[in-house]
Amino acid sequence: MVTPALPAHLRELTLTLADGASTTAYVATHPLATTRVRVHRLPTLTPLGQWCEQTNTAEALVGGFYLREPTGVPLGDLWTDGVARPSVPFLEPWNTRRGCVHAHNGDVRIAHRDELPAAPVGDLLQAGPMLVRDGERVTGDDEGFSAGAAQFDSDITEGRHPRAALGIDGDRLIALVCDGRADHDAGLTIDELAQAMLDLGARHALNLDGGGSASLVCGGMLRNVPRESHGLPVPGGRAIATAIVFTAP
Repeated sequence: MVTPALPAHLRELTLTLADGASTTAYVATHPLATTRVRVHRLPTLTPLGQWCEQTNTAEALVGGFYLREPTGVPLGDLWTDGVARPSVPFLEPWNTRRGCVHAHNGDVRIAHRDELPAAPVGDLLQAGPMLVRDGERVTGDDEGFSAGAAQFDSDITEGRHPRAALGIDGDRLIALVCDGRADHDAGLTIDELAQAMLDLGARHALNLDGGGSASLVCGGMLRNVPRESHGLPVPGGRAIATAIVFTAP
């Protein structure tokens, strides 16, 4: 059986980590000048690959966090088409600091929430933490993901896991997802994810939903192997609430 060639804008990389472990990463790049970025609130919690197939979407990345029970409501600020969508705010005082991706008419920014308009035009998705800012790796917990871990299943900044990130290098969008939770795929820590985005040239980068939700569709196919905390693969990936979609203008 011949394995289909990867799309030209997709790379499959083996990242070797400082302690000798390794993990597989999938990196899709899109030129900023010819790519429209949209945030979508999925009508119901749906695996990214399934939603892309239903909507004929070829290029997409998992979006932000959400509350699994009881309704799957997005967690963090969410705007589409200039309209605030129902969501549960991050806890104060971190709700104004946590990172976002904001997209409108070809302009894409990754920044803290308080650096963006209170009522943004276009689309805005809040996630975090920020990984890279002005070409430097972000360290510390100024976004409060450790201090505010009670709003999540656990401290998402701890340990190696499957993870997802979106970065910008000035000319390109960089969408990365890594595998993890397997003997041959260790996953990445937040610091390792930030370093991977720096190595790929990102000037700004944002962590997105990870674990069993980490998913990248490229060329119409789910490219990574999502796994839950017990290590078993999740066929098609965990159902998610939001997605970042890349299309031609």
